[in-house]
Amino acid sequence: MKYMKHKTILSYLLSGCILCATLIPGAFAQETSDGLFKSSAFTPVKSFTSGVEGPAVDREGNLYAVNYHHSGTIGIVTPEGEAGIFLELPEGSIANGIRFDSRGNMLIADYTGHNIYRVDMTTKELSLYAHGPEMTQPNDIAVDSKDRIYASDPDFKARAGRVWRIDPDKKITLLDSEGIGPANGIEVSTDEKTLYVNAGRRIWAYDLSEKGDVSNRRVLVEHTAGFDGMRCDIRGNIWAACIGNGTVTKFSPEGKVLREVALLGRAPTNVAFGGKDGCTIYVTLMDQANIESFRVDIPGREWMMQRKNTAGGR
Repeated sequence: MKYMKHKTILSYLLSGCILCATLIPGAFAQETSDGLFKSSAFTPVKSFTSGVEGPAVDREGNLYAVNYHHSGTIGIVTPEGEAGIFLELPEGSIANGIRFDSRGNMLIADYTGHNIYRVDMTTKELSLYAHGPEMTQPNDIAVDSKDRIYASDPDFKARAGRVWRIDPDKKITLLDSEGIGPANGIEVSTDEKTLYVNAGRRIWAYDLSEKGDVSNRRVLVEHTAGFDGMRCDIRGNIWAACIGNGTVTKFSPEGKVLREVALLGRAPTNVAFGGKDGCTIYVTLMDQANIESFRVDIPGREWMMQRKNTAGGR
């Protein structure tokens, strides 16, 4: 969410075992309850710029986030917390959302260049996957099991937005543009029957067809704080960064608040699941320009998908 200056965006929001373990309750996060849901700094304050976003975790447990040290970079943080620059984007490109496809390639939303980039993680070769000159951004992205990309496209100045789908054949399709507001965080539900998009203080839910089309948009959540990035766990719960009140909030698939995790920083921009068991949530913080982390008791949807793809030889 980087189309306007970061302080302007914040002001706007403030104002306005693994594969079978899904069937075994308590199979993850073996700490006592005292070790869960307590956030701590994972990287030093100001190690990123205030445009820190992303984030995403690869199959080896490395965490990636955008704008490490300076704008236009993709940063990497090892499981031990050692950070550095993974790659530099072409001049004029600044990234926002990061995801991984079924083959382990990194997908990057370049909001200034209106691009989706793909990175071969073996060679670090960066290639243009899709270009959408008709887009305002793109901002955040989500990926389903068929490697279809869903992209949010906010126009914060106009308080408007759009939602797009990019198919594996690179075709770009507009899914929604009417009255959605500044579309920001985006996520596919665990069963891939729902697409979630947030805008301001709302999380919208769409019915998602097998072909990747959307219908029946409705308000799932209305919250007092503005939303940014969000991810689902394997039980379908939604973990959303609430930039307006310095928390990550867990919602049920029906939109009920299940838990709020207080952060050290006040302006979380996005979240990702990782760790050895998928039960660590990493949070990017705009005001601290760093990343925090905390442990949870259920692993993430995307983390589990990566393990299934690895097991399937993809």
